[in-house]
This record gives sequence, C-alpha cells and structure tokens, in this order.
Amino acid sequence: MTAAVLGCLSASAKDQPAAIDLSQAPATQVKHPEWSRNAVIYEVNTRQYTPEGTFKAFDKHLPRLKELGVDILWFMPIHPISEVGRKGTLGSYYAVKDFKAVNPAFGTLDDFKETVRKAHDLGMKVIIDWVPNHSGRDNVWVAEHPDWYAHNDKGEMYGDADWTDVYKLNYNNPELRKAMTDALKFWLTEAGIDGFRCDVAMMVPTDYWNETRTQLEAVQPQLFMLAEASKPKLNAAGFDMSYNWPMKDLYSQIAATQGQYTFRPDAKFPVKNALAIDSMLNDQSAKWPSDSYLMNMITNHDLNSWEGTEFERLGNLSQAFAVLSWTLPGMPLMYTGQETGMNRAFEFFEKDKAPEWEPRNTYFDFYKTLNTIKHKHPALAAGSARGGKMLRYATKSPDLYVFERQLGNDRVVVALNLGKADAPVSFTGAKPDTASLTDIFTGKAGAIPATLTPGQYVVLATE
Repeated sequence: MTAAVLGCLSASAKDQPAAIDLSQAPATQVKHPEWSRNAVIYEVNTRQYTPEGTFKAFDKHLPRLKELGVDILWFMPIHPISEVGRKGTLGSYYAVKDFKAVNPAFGTLDDFKETVRKAHDLGMKVIIDWVPNHSGRDNVWVAEHPDWYAHNDKGEMYGDADWTDVYKLNYNNPELRKAMTDALKFWLTEAGIDGFRCDVAMMVPTDYWNETRTQLEAVQPQLFMLAEASKPKLNAAGFDMSYNWPMKDLYSQIAATQGQYTFRPDAKFPVKNALAIDSMLNDQSAKWPSDSYLMNMITNHDLNSWEGTEFERLGNLSQAFAVLSWTLPGMPLMYTGQETGMNRAFEFFEKDKAPEWEPRNTYFDFYKTLNTIKHKHPALAAGSARGGKMLRYATKSPDLYVFERQLGNDRVVVALNLGKADAPVSFTGAKPDTASLTDIFTGKAGAIPATLTPGQYVVLATE
C-alpha cells in the first residue's frame, strides 16, 4: 500500500478501514451539470453500429440503450471525411473535411438533429467527438486560411506523428481560435447537443479551452466537456472529465502479471498486483483538481481497433475490471458492442459488420445491473464533492481488492480477485459490515465468500 494509506492504518484503530483521501488537490472551477454525477457514457461508432451505418438506423437502438441504462451518448466524429491522403477506403473519422457539416454516409444534419431530439425525449444527453488539433488536408480552411495551420521549417503544412491524412492547426493565430469556437457553437445552437468529447485535447493550448468553455456555457449552460487526455490542468477550468489512461494501463499491467494479456505476446509490462490501485488513487488525488471526473474504461474505439479487445488485454479478469470501472471514483464508459461481449476488433477505415445485438445475452444483463447501481447509489457519484468516501479493507492476499464507497447511510462494498489463483478472504484488520447489504447480481443477502476464484467479483449494496 502507499504511504498515505499506511498512514491511515497506523493512525487509526485496528478495527477501522483505511480511508483514501479523494480530494487532496484544490477544487476545479468547472460546475458540473447535475445530471452528470451518476451518469454512464456510451460511445457510438455510427459507421459500424448498424448494417446501414446511418443515424436513422441507429435511432432504432435508442430504446434499447435507454433500457440498458445509458445516460450520455458520445458520437464518434460525424463530419465529412477528407479525401486527400485518405487512409483505407472510407478514411479516418478524425480527418475532418468540414467542421459544420455531416458525413453524407451517415445522413443529413436534419437526420442528426432528429437523433438528438429522440435521445433527449428519452432522457439521454448527446455529445459529439470534436477534432480541434488538426483538420483533413482538403478542409476548406487549407486553401482559404493557410495561416491557420502550423508549418514546418520548409514552410509545409504537416500532421503530427504518422497522421498523414491531416494538417496541424496553429493556435497562435487568434483568427483560428475564433473560427474553431464558432464551429463549436454551431453544433450547440443548430443541433442542440449537450457538449463535446475533444480529441487529443492536450495538444491544444490549455488557455484556449478555459476561454472557450466560458463562451460555450453562454450558449449551453449545462455544458459537458470530455478531454481525450490525462493532463490535470485541463480539468482545472476547461473540462468536466478526462480519460483515465493511467488506470486503464494499470488494468493491463495487472492482467499481464497474471498471464491474462494475449494481444501481443512480445509485449513487456511492469509487474503489478491489486494493491497498485491504491497507489494510483492516491497519486491522482494529489495531482488532479478535486471534484474533477476521470473516465474509467475497459475498452473504447482506440483500444478495440489498435490495442486489443478487453478480452485480449484483460482475459478472465475483464468483468472484474468492469466492476472496478463502475465503482471506483469517476464515470464509466461503454463502447459499441461492449454490452454484447463482442470479442473482435472493428476495422477503422472500412465498413465492418455490425455487432449482434439480438438475442441479448448475459453481458447485457451484467452491464444493465452495473448501470442500475451507478444510478441508484449516491455513494458512486462522480467527483469528490458529491461521491462517497473510499474505504479500503486490507487482506493477506495482494491479489484481492476489497473496498467500500460510503455516503451517509448509502454503502457499496466491492470484493474482487485480480489474481490467477483462488484466494482466501482473510482480513488483516477491519472487515466490511455486510449484514444489511444485498448482492446486486443475485438479490441475495450480502456476504463475501470465504474464497474468491480468479476474476470473481462480489458487489454488495444497501437497498
């Protein structure tokens, strides 16, 4: 355990659990929408979601997603895709040809507006993927405003890394900043969306996000902003939530240590066990603005297509890590097909087969149950200002992770085995009181088994 947790143990009575301080840093200036506190976010890959790959076809799934317990729909980029330098047949969603238009393969602007309306009617929020760092190479801005782009020593526009289908934008140009903010406002006013997921947000100056959030909130007071980044400063005043990449990586490291990682047999990972989660939580609490959100995940579009499915990365621990993603501090993410247990990677630049949505299987029930507990229990609210405190119960096994989220009389107790062997549940100090709790998956009286098998999880909660 970390020094912070050990300090709690040594300073308190032996029969008290260790408390992890979730609010060590100064608070974020961002005022989160109230609806976001106990929300579940779901990433929609429109191209691959249905055989048609259109908004109208996707609309038929809205009632199912509502039943699943989805609160926020995040649509991967819906804009036209550039043709110059296009990768594959259909190109990358992230090579935007026009920031104020819709990809005709998906439908029309009116079609998307209807999708937003239907989602709102069902009580769901909608955010769209935004690509602020670069544009496609045939974006109208390239010819009309070349000074809005970065240039290399040869005076040429360029893309970062191996992004040969895009050109990097220049945020030193105030006119580019104005145009980008104007395009963001367009979607708030014209389509009535609720916010944005911002691609590689850490590659855009932080001051731009801080200034722009204020302007966007004047249009949409209940704005929600998600940064594809793990940069604490972004959450100080610009974003509600960022990616929890460090925790995602730790999941893979623990799984690899237990022999569960199979995506790349030659991959090397540091040796980690369940206790490293404590270190991660303490480190994040010290660095991130308190009450900011981190997005927990076992998959997303990048992981699925480029880093392996959750089953290839996490093996028989995948559902245990999903349970952690729903019950640790933060907001859980679901990706297209996750609720079916889909164990294949989507093609990124081509049309691929849609997931098998029906008949529903045990994965749908599993995630529906997790979404229900997320909604039902205030202790699981995102943000340290509203979520329950985090209590840890130490055991003799380094592979067991047992903790509680507690807020007033609301309690959620979680016990998992993240190892590769059966582990007796032997506490070295305080034990969670489970007498008044119920197992959320079985409906039976709450109890932690004497032994947990590899990947086994138990979630107990107040009624």
